[in-house]
Amino acid sequence: MCSAIRSWNSAGKEESRPDHPIRLLEIQTTPHTSRGKYKGGSTGASTDGILRIATNLLHVPAEVIALIYIFRWTIEIFFRFFKHVLGCRHLLSHSQRGIEIQAYCAIIACLLISLWTGRKPTLRTHEMICFYFSGLASAEELLAHIAKLKSRDDVAQKI
Repeated sequence: MCSAIRSWNSAGKEESRPDHPIRLLEIQTTPHTSRGKYKGGSTGASTDGILRIATNLLHVPAEVIALIYIFRWTIEIFFRFFKHVLGCRHLLSHSQRGIEIQAYCAIIACLLISLWTGRKPTLRTHEMICFYFSGLASAEELLAHIAKLKSRDDVAQKI
């Protein structure tokens, strides 16, 4: 979480300021380092460990705003999963009812895949099921994919 939080009112050139009050929060954080192909080094820009958040929520405690920001990233991760793994990059309808139906169908599909495979759905599993329903993959190929997932889980449990 954050170890130190400081807030103050905005300052700067008159013409660059918005017409409403803004509060700038500084949140001391531990910088994230990637554990990817760069062997523990970060792939992004270097940081001083201070997260700066500008907000118009003037009467909300800084700790609450920091929590809102943390939960915002949880929601962003869900939508990345929703778009990337479940294939909901584009809306099939622009009406509220159509969007609700698309979202519910994707979530139901995700739960069914999870129940069938016994694990979190992956992009490859979703693609394989789509290939099956579109006629590009046979039932045997789909079942072989699911069996391969389950055998990997069995090997991982033995280790």
